[in-house]
Amino acid sequence: MMNDSDRQFHLHPMLLLAIIALAGIIAMPKPDPVEARTADEGTPQLYAGAGALLDPRSSAGELTDSTAQGGVVFEAIPEPVTATAPVEEQTSADPASDDAENADKTAAEEAPVQEEKTEDDSAFSQLVMADVNEVMNVRTEPDASSEKIGVLYKDCGGTILERQNGWTKLKSGSLVGWANDDYLLFGSDAEKLARDVGVLQATATTDTLRVRKQPSTDSNVLGLVAAGDSFEVLEEDSGSGFVLIDYKGKDGYLSSDYVKVEFKVDSGETLAAIAAREKAEKERKAKLTANRGAIKTSEDEVRLLAALIYCESGNQPYEGQLGVGAVVMNRVRSAAYPNTIVDVIYASGQFTPAATGHVANAYNGNIPASCIQAAQAAINGETTVGGACHFRRAGAHEGTVIGGHVFW
Repeated sequence: MMNDSDRQFHLHPMLLLAIIALAGIIAMPKPDPVEARTADEGTPQLYAGAGALLDPRSSAGELTDSTAQGGVVFEAIPEPVTATAPVEEQTSADPASDDAENADKTAAEEAPVQEEKTEDDSAFSQLVMADVNEVMNVRTEPDASSEKIGVLYKDCGGTILERQNGWTKLKSGSLVGWANDDYLLFGSDAEKLARDVGVLQATATTDTLRVRKQPSTDSNVLGLVAAGDSFEVLEEDSGSGFVLIDYKGKDGYLSSDYVKVEFKVDSGETLAAIAAREKAEKERKAKLTANRGAIKTSEDEVRLLAALIYCESGNQPYEGQLGVGAVVMNRVRSAAYPNTIVDVIYASGQFTPAATGHVANAYNGNIPASCIQAAQAAINGETTVGGACHFRRAGAHEGTVIGGHVFW
């Protein structure tokens, strides 16, 4: 039987357990609900009592205890598991993989920093330019005795494909072949020449692209261009979203989003392309110079036509003088104009020298022999401009250019 002193120092067992449980609850850190999940999401661990861990995988969730100074320690309680690190901070579960990744990072950090090359610099690094006064040969093999397949003209350029034994395989337009290094420029020399003779072009990448008067979508529209149309760039996009181009002799702006800006130099030609071009030129010239039939005229009309030719093209080559005479005679043959030389020349608003009296003065003065010859040839049906009925200063219109005039 317990005396009073015994009851003073002994607590009821149930009360003692309650005190221990309460102390464990207060002392144990409680992790955040999110971070407290284990790696195995399918087997959540539950905290119970005074820090006891109940694991559904254990036998009946029994506690493991041991005696330690200060109370009972529940060895089954693990450290709280924190949330998964962000993706960019995660490492591989494979130590070898981690070592390789760390090695890559170390190498990248120790590697010397190289200056980033721009697209423009990269293009010039593969550039080759012809260093000749007129033309140089391009061959099938890096050998002077191999077959000639094309030519590079003065100021033409290309892209380097391969180099060996003093020869360079290059691509210039449709021409691909080998050229002797003695007649080529590379590196900074090639770049310098290219910048001197080349041109920056903007090519439309969409149909019906508007050409604006100012670099703004609210600006007036000068015209429309189609996909593939190219124009010389006068000023690149400096943040406005537009590039400044030469549009029919005027300043125009194209949206940078719909153009491809490239640096262009002239290309070489294959022998096949040269032959085709010369054949087409011969056929074109044959049409332009085909006799259109003689017209009977008087000597006065021959001299009047020669006077007009002298006023309009006295400083031009003979082909240009004949072209002016042919324009007059083509009008005489056309139902859209008067049918005599006099009436065509003096038609209102047609030939300025006739209206200002210069033709009359020339008629009464000395007319160069070449102008008289051109007048007679035009009357006889000769022409250098086909059936053209108009001419102007070159550059003002598309057509056949002879000297300082364009005919159409």
